[in-house]
Formats: sequence, C-alpha cells, structure tokens
Amino acid sequence: MADLSITAANVIAGSDSKQESGFAGETIIAGKAVYLDPTTKKYLLADSDSATAAVRKVRGVALNGASLNQPLTIHKSGDLTPGATLTAGLAYYLSKTAGGICPVADIASGGYATIIGIAKSTTVLDVNIIESGVAV
Repeated sequence: MADLSITAANVIAGSDSKQESGFAGETIIAGKAVYLDPTTKKYLLADSDSATAAVRKVRGVALNGASLNQPLTIHKSGDLTPGATLTAGLAYYLSKTAGGICPVADIASGGYATIIGIAKSTTVLDVNIIESGVAV
C-alpha cells in the first residue's frame, strides 16, 4: 500500500466536523495533513519524519486548496470524506511524505506515529488526531 490517493474535489467534512480557519504558508491541496507553524501562524504540510517536532504535530486535514497567504479551512475532528478509498476499521496515520496520510501498514521506520483517524467505512474517516511522540 501507499499514501491515500486523494481526489481533492471529493474532500467533504461531515455534519459533526470541528473546523478551524487561517492562512496557508505554502501551496496546500485539500485532503492533506497540516500543522500550524508556531512562528508564522500559517498552515504548512505536516511530516512524520521531520526533525522539527512542530512539523510532526498534526493540526488537521485541509478542506480546501490554497496557495501562500490564501485562506484555508481545516478539519480537526469528526467525520471526513477524504476523497480516497479506505479500508473500514483500519487506522490511518501521518506519513513520511509531507501532508500524506497512510494506512497503519505503511508506517515507516524513523517516522513518529500520529494517528489521523479510523475508517468507519470505505469512504468515511473518523478523524481523531492522536500524537504518540514516539518514533517507529
């Protein structure tokens, strides 16, 4: 397996979505995992194997695409249709690819384990971000 192959146009928040808005610090595509840069206060792509702890701290999943300094809304928790095919019951994690989300089987050595959520079906991810702080 590999990172989820996301169709950005199909990323949709569920009715129980907890959201937050701000500005993009780089080009971000809907469905990518992001963190909030503590210095610029802008969203950037999260990465599980970054040497910088802040980059590994997932804030949410982008609900829309944005370029530098454009408005961005993120999904922090609740049901999310990520625009990708999921395996029901499987945990999905932050990947070593910037912004990527991968199934548990693809957590790579050297990355820090951060759960993005558990698939409720083949189309819906129950987002509940859990940062372990532990390297695999």
